[in-house]
Amino acid sequence: MTLTGSGSAHDPPADPAPRRSTAPVPVRVNQYGPPRRLDRRVALVTGASSGIGAATARRFAMDGWQLLLSGRDRRRLEQTASGTTAVVLPADLAAPDGPRLLAQSALHTTGRIDVLVAGAGMGWAGPFTTMPHTDIDRVLTLDLNATLHLVREVLPSMIAAGRGRVVLLGSVAGCVGLREEAVYSAAKAGLAAFAEALRQELRGTGVGVTFVVPGAVDTPFHTRRGRPYDGTRTGLLSPGCVAGTIWEAVRQNRDEAFVPTWLTVPGRVRGLAPGLYRRLLNRFG
Repeated sequence: MTLTGSGSAHDPPADPAPRRSTAPVPVRVNQYGPPRRLDRRVALVTGASSGIGAATARRFAMDGWQLLLSGRDRRRLEQTASGTTAVVLPADLAAPDGPRLLAQSALHTTGRIDVLVAGAGMGWAGPFTTMPHTDIDRVLTLDLNATLHLVREVLPSMIAAGRGRVVLLGSVAGCVGLREEAVYSAAKAGLAAFAEALRQELRGTGVGVTFVVPGAVDTPFHTRRGRPYDGTRTGLLSPGCVAGTIWEAVRQNRDEAFVPTWLTVPGRVRGLAPGLYRRLLNRFG
């Protein structure tokens, strides 16, 4: 479902067609549970239909947070929200007004957002010279542009409240650059630079920025990008493992978190000995 709608300005007066709302419609999943307490801490999680986003939502729910869950698949969002007081906000962040409308709906629903976990994203694997231009745009739009626009929409309310945290989901691809994932690597590297710059701007406001860098995770991401995970030296992380790291990073107000922690090593080698780093990368991929 996209956040944009359509409606004709010349409907016949005898039988006018109803205009479709362009805003996402909040859906209360736990309709027979206790009423929502708006004084509880609120987390907006995007990409909550599956994978890391869904696992992160469940981890926050365990601690009693009020959740706002966004993704394109309403049915899967409702599955994620099952058993909680979460509100699902189906949205297409790649749509031109998607981030703005989602932020407006989220703030209208609860009046506050204490944590934004920007987990929506997509990948594409293959030689860059064969990548369709439309897919270049799709990856950059969802993984980078939409995230920046959503943060831009949410930040003013956090700054006004004097508290909050933005969690950006990076990738080891953005730290070291992976062959045949050039555009995805570029998007995640852009997020890393954005996180660092924004963190400096927000100093003294009470709002923090956490950048989480996971390795390969056992989610549908690899299938959707067009190529299953083929790593032989390292196993896949569980979404729950990454979600636990996100939770701890928010709880401890950490600026960065790598999952697993040894992922800090490639970036350090690259900075200290770029020649050695490239030789290792050419050999081991």
